[in-house]
Amino acid sequence: MSELTLERAKEILRKHVTEPHLFVHAAAVSGAMGAMAEHFGENKEHWSAIGYLHDVDFEKFPEEHCQHVRELLEPEGISEDDIKTIISHGYGLTGAEIKPETPCQKSLFAVDELTGIVHAYALMRPEKMDGMSVKSLKKKFKDKRFAAKCNREVIQRGADDLGMDLGVLMELCIKGMAERADELQF
Repeated sequence: MSELTLERAKEILRKHVTEPHLFVHAAAVSGAMGAMAEHFGENKEHWSAIGYLHDVDFEKFPEEHCQHVRELLEPEGISEDDIKTIISHGYGLTGAEIKPETPCQKSLFAVDELTGIVHAYALMRPEKMDGMSVKSLKKKFKDKRFAAKCNREVIQRGADDLGMDLGVLMELCIKGMAERADELQF
């Protein structure tokens, strides 16, 4: 079984997703996961691919998200570890029973919601991702009305599980998303 690449992740996602916003979210999470991989000294391409593919079952099964990942990815030859990592991002949220335990799993759990806040903030800034600071993002994060659907408790729990300061997590998320700004449809 070959290691999952970003190109392969994009190919697989196109088979199961049609909604443009889901591709934008996939690119955002993929970028953030790439930055997390660099931070942990792991394989950036592989973690980026995991991030890109993380919502593979969401469009078809929104009420059962993370519960159909295996049936969609096993036939594609995706490794058991990668399938478990993708399922784990819904732990405690979607009925997913795999608790995030590896740095990759914990990172995916932590950045999934955070990318929504970063993206929403970038959309309102004239310079989009360019020059976004952690300090200004933290102000938006504290405003519960801003990007209200993004669960701050999940983001904080993700940072805590990683043993990472929220500001560092934000910085990595900004960095990774800025690298993929061309895919974020501003």
